[in-house]
Amino acid sequence: MQFSEAWLRSLVNPKLDTDQLCHLMTMAGLEVEEAVPVAPAFDQVVVAEILSAEKHPNADRLQVCSVNVGGAEPLQIVCGAPNARAGLKTACAMVGAELPGEFKIKQAKVRSVESFGMLCSARELGISDAAEGIMELPADAAVGLPLRQYLDLDDRLITIKMTPNRGDCLSIQGIAREVAAISGSAAHPVDCTPVAAELADTLAVEIAAQDACPVYCGRVIRGIDAGARTPDWMVRRLQRGGIRAIHPVVDVTNYVLLELGEPMHAFDLAKVSGAIRVRPASAGERLALLNDQTIELAEGTLVIADGTGPVALAGIMGGAASAVSDTTVDLFLEAAHFTPDNLAGRARAYGLSTDSSHRFERGVDPALPAAAMERATRLILDICGGQAGPVTVVGAAPARRAAIRFRPKRARRLLGMAVDDSEMCAIFVRLGLDMEADGHEWQVTPPSYRFDLAIEVDLIEEIARVKGYDNLPAVLPSTTAAMTELAEGRRGRAEVTARLIDLGWQEVVTYSFIDSKQQAMVASGAEPIALVNPIASQMGVMRGNLMPGLLATLRHNLNHGQERLRIFELGRCFLGTGSDQQPLRLGGLAYGSARPEQWGEGARAVDFFDVKADMEALIWPLAADYAKAEHAALHPGQCARLGLGGRTIGWLGALHPRLVQQLGLSRTPILFELDWDALAARGLPAYRTVSRFPAVRRDLAVVVDGSIAVGDILSAARAVLPALVTELALFDVYQGKGVPDGKKSLAFKMLLQDTEKTLTDTEIENAVSEVLAYLSQRFGATLRS
Repeated sequence: MQFSEAWLRSLVNPKLDTDQLCHLMTMAGLEVEEAVPVAPAFDQVVVAEILSAEKHPNADRLQVCSVNVGGAEPLQIVCGAPNARAGLKTACAMVGAELPGEFKIKQAKVRSVESFGMLCSARELGISDAAEGIMELPADAAVGLPLRQYLDLDDRLITIKMTPNRGDCLSIQGIAREVAAISGSAAHPVDCTPVAAELADTLAVEIAAQDACPVYCGRVIRGIDAGARTPDWMVRRLQRGGIRAIHPVVDVTNYVLLELGEPMHAFDLAKVSGAIRVRPASAGERLALLNDQTIELAEGTLVIADGTGPVALAGIMGGAASAVSDTTVDLFLEAAHFTPDNLAGRARAYGLSTDSSHRFERGVDPALPAAAMERATRLILDICGGQAGPVTVVGAAPARRAAIRFRPKRARRLLGMAVDDSEMCAIFVRLGLDMEADGHEWQVTPPSYRFDLAIEVDLIEEIARVKGYDNLPAVLPSTTAAMTELAEGRRGRAEVTARLIDLGWQEVVTYSFIDSKQQAMVASGAEPIALVNPIASQMGVMRGNLMPGLLATLRHNLNHGQERLRIFELGRCFLGTGSDQQPLRLGGLAYGSARPEQWGEGARAVDFFDVKADMEALIWPLAADYAKAEHAALHPGQCARLGLGGRTIGWLGALHPRLVQQLGLSRTPILFELDWDALAARGLPAYRTVSRFPAVRRDLAVVVDGSIAVGDILSAARAVLPALVTELALFDVYQGKGVPDGKKSLAFKMLLQDTEKTLTDTEIENAVSEVLAYLSQRFGATLRS
């Protein structure tokens, strides 16, 4: 928020210079981003009046002006501005003046005519970029008065960065309250004395959405002067607040917005048909806004409507059809309270961002509309004249805030410093909080405008903030340093990520917010969790898995010329509506060549088995089962479901050809996604005696049906192996001559060993026979001849 320091000091004027004031505000939480002069340095420029303007004898475009600068005699000045004329009040730089850009004014001859100064434009003085001639000042400007003093050009523009919880400081009055509290200075409240009604005229108001609009104030004002002009002091304050002057009535509503923080709107009463109704919009309704944009209203959007339809987007922007114009003589003035829950994200949904929506989204004092109505009425009557009717108030007055339990003893403990009860009490009084002592505890009631005060620690923070964070003692914490317990049966994140990095992968962090189209692309049929108030249209839902972020990272790298990629991410996924699960998962993507460019190995594209090898190294010492499966985002013939202990822990596969084509990829990426809890678990190490006796190997070749997966055979057989068999592994698969059609030959390696003796031939043959019998019974395997 940008504002005039002089305006702020008109309400509270602590004995601090600008730098000290800015530091105080920053340390109290109102971070000052910059404080700059409203105009560059110049001197000896005064208010002057042109007494006469005669044509230059030697130049067609120059005039010889007689100028009164408040001295004994008028000055002769040659001027080329087209708007120089007798009777005009303007700015005159005297001989010896120094203007911005180190431009010095000297006595000179212009086409043989003496000139004793210069009549200045706003651009030449650095006040404005406009250069439409010399400055034109009001007719009542005092001749001879320094221009800096007349236009208050020694003022400074202060810009503060406001946190979202301090909507009460989005006004001069709110900032003045804050400065008064932290500096101990007295604040002068804005005069909001009620204006007596001179008319009986009213306009009926109905609220059909009480939760969204708890209170609505309206007032009829008739007979304003259509030719009235906004006073210069108000124009300057508006401009220094970042708002341009438009029309006296509109300027007053904008002025009250900056001064009190209450967004207001004025309707041309002649353009309003029937009663005002605050209601949700119906589907298909349209509204032409003040910015010349016509929008189609979404069902449920809060609008201000009359008998013909919507006339304003509630809390955001007025409609063009009922706008105040140069011919307006009768007004209907609006000041209402709209709840943040109703306004949040509404403006952004229509591509709008206004001062009103900015304030209502953060919270506006619900008690403010009545006071703002009186303030705006008084300003309009003073500037434009007219007669005001009574104020129509619809809705309930704001309820008193609930009291917060506060314990001074706990406050001192959390602050780490001694603060007397009397000092805490004084701070709360300066902040406008009501207190009631209850033994060793206080009941503290925040004012209606302090939405950020809800629990005890909020009050403790206020004490620290007002007392000054730089006054808190710098005390090192006293504690016992101890290593945190690490469960031996689980792997930590650092261990897993380090192993992947050692394998040549790089970690990325992507957004949990993604486009709904991206989510549908990799998980068709699943309904994602939609965000109520997304930060961007392409970030409207929560991710259901890690694939969209990895694919987006791939596209980003390809666009920047990176053709080989190994990336992984460890992050939470959100399983969609109807589920509150947020599992932590590890996902990865490999793309491009299998190895970095080198001379020792020919280039080839990364494939399923390259990534499978890395998965096996990652999961070790556990061994996962790989079963053929189908996944909406993966290739039907290159997709495996990973299992561990009979439980599915993830997926591995090549991207589906449809998605490869849709994304415009020249190669097929390989992706995986694993459940973190299953991946992190590992068995506790257990001692096993190392045998001193030799191991025996036997090879076993069996013929089975071609549709049986080898993984199923190994998993089942390993579960029932005789005690003497220490290893069973596949080393060959054969289909062809000598093997019946539809069958395949599997060759297994069996290692047998005893820790206490050398095995006999009988023991070996019995163990082999037992394994062969199990394979025959379970899978119909026959010994290959």
